[in-house]
Amino acid sequence: MRPAWLEVNFDVLAHNFNLLRTTAGHVQVVGIVKANAYGHGAVEVGKELLRLGAWGLAVATTQEARELRRAGIKARILLMGSLHPQQASEVLELDLIPSISTLESAEALNALGKAVAVHLEFDTGMGRVGFQPEEAPLIKEHFARYENLLIQGIYSHFADAEEDEPWTREQIARFQQVQQVFGPGYFYHLCNTAGTVNYGEYGLSAVRPGIGLYGLLPNLGLRPIARLLAKPTQVKELPPGRRIGYGGLYTTQGREWIATLPVGYADGMPRLVFNRATVRYFSGSEAQHPEPCICPVVGRVSMDQITVRVPAPVGLDQVFEVATPDFSPTSSLWGWAELTGTVSYEPAVRLSPRLPRVYLRDGVEVARVE
Repeated sequence: MRPAWLEVNFDVLAHNFNLLRTTAGHVQVVGIVKANAYGHGAVEVGKELLRLGAWGLAVATTQEARELRRAGIKARILLMGSLHPQQASEVLELDLIPSISTLESAEALNALGKAVAVHLEFDTGMGRVGFQPEEAPLIKEHFARYENLLIQGIYSHFADAEEDEPWTREQIARFQQVQQVFGPGYFYHLCNTAGTVNYGEYGLSAVRPGIGLYGLLPNLGLRPIARLLAKPTQVKELPPGRRIGYGGLYTTQGREWIATLPVGYADGMPRLVFNRATVRYFSGSEAQHPEPCICPVVGRVSMDQITVRVPAPVGLDQVFEVATPDFSPTSSLWGWAELTGTVSYEPAVRLSPRLPRVYLRDGVEVARVE
């Protein structure tokens, strides 16, 4: 196996899953595995979410759904976003539950002549896709004419449930208008992670936590489920005044030990964290040496490699945590986002498929994807 890999902890995934479900009053949980399960590996994470009791899985594209089906996953798959009419035949081929937000896509799907369950999306304030809530009576009337479309679910999406309570309350009120039109008996869902945490009383039939499942938001009791690990490919001592990396953005101050790790921006580590990010390793086992050795990333982050300053020579079997399973401001996915002015979603989804992924439960490897 390549000496750089992503380790995914299913026990932590279960912790996040159960915490979010409890917060929402033990309603159903839709397992969001779009964007390769936020970089963690959609197939294996999807299987584990189903094992934990998820209602089903949700993806953004038909290609993502196809990957799950090819892996033998037969559970419900909700195709989120707005179905384009040209995708109608793929919905039937892959046995998906499509999201409908235009009459054009509804008509294209209905014309195929096969019964299919659908979810209607309403735009209560996000402004991207969805029917307008005031159109609900007309939409209900239209769908009564589609002999092949069965409305199973109805949903919307919060725009800023993290911070803007008035806007979020307005979205809730607008969604309740839709509920009044359609009445009981539908699978209603509204809450993303922020909605689940801050408005769990509106869990309705199910919640749809995405980033929360992967534990990439601090101060909520959630924990990151993965860490990026690597072994050095070379460890060498350099003299004072030696420039390192493209552009020579770091110069050794004295005699320094430099370890090269085989990960770079092609693996998902942001190029802009040079001379600010850190990695860490434990001398011996973590139990024997609980305090890690923290090492700065020195010089430019290359496509396939980084260089780090270590206090003393280490062997080529030494395992470094390049992305730590916590909220370190310099060595976690969340920290990388803070350093580069973005959100933790972005470095997570950029974790490259070329990284092998190792999945653990109870400390034992249960799956591996290389």
